[in-house]
Amino acid sequence: MFERFTRPARDAVTAAQTYAAELGHERIGDDHLLLAIDSSAGSSAAQALAEAGVDAAGLRAEIERAHGRLGNDDADALSTLGIDLDAVRSKVEEVFGAGALDSGKPRRRLGGHIPFTKDARKVLELSLREAIRLKDRSIGTEHILLGILRAEGEGHVALQALGVDAAALRHTLEHGEAA
Repeated sequence: MFERFTRPARDAVTAAQTYAAELGHERIGDDHLLLAIDSSAGSSAAQALAEAGVDAAGLRAEIERAHGRLGNDDADALSTLGIDLDAVRSKVEEVFGAGALDSGKPRRRLGGHIPFTKDARKVLELSLREAIRLKDRSIGTEHILLGILRAEGEGHVALQALGVDAAALRHTLEHGEAA
């Protein structure tokens, strides 16, 4: 199936593995695919996300929050007590290693293949179906994003949390115009 992917779509799949590794996650999820698509400069899918109000920092923060890391509200609450969460995290990681404050699950060793989650595999399958439905010969980042919207997994949940109108985004991707 990957032979039908455009270069940017293949790059997004590769970048998703990098994001999963950076975040210390055991598997590549559809949310990592979403991060990779959002960072693929110049792609129609990245442009559609930007037009929908998605910014890379906000998306990454939402995905980290969804995976159990402390969010801005937690950091703000601790700061009212005089605790700088970033300073605490930095000191703990300096002493105990990167990711010491993560969910308690063992961290993956750096490098090597990271498997896809069931949802990510479903998104990749749906991206093929979306390309076929739209009568496109190849699978681009826009088809992967349509797959994310259709699968309604973690990536879709992250978009909802950011206030993205999924129907409008789908329309933009399918018709190449603002909804």
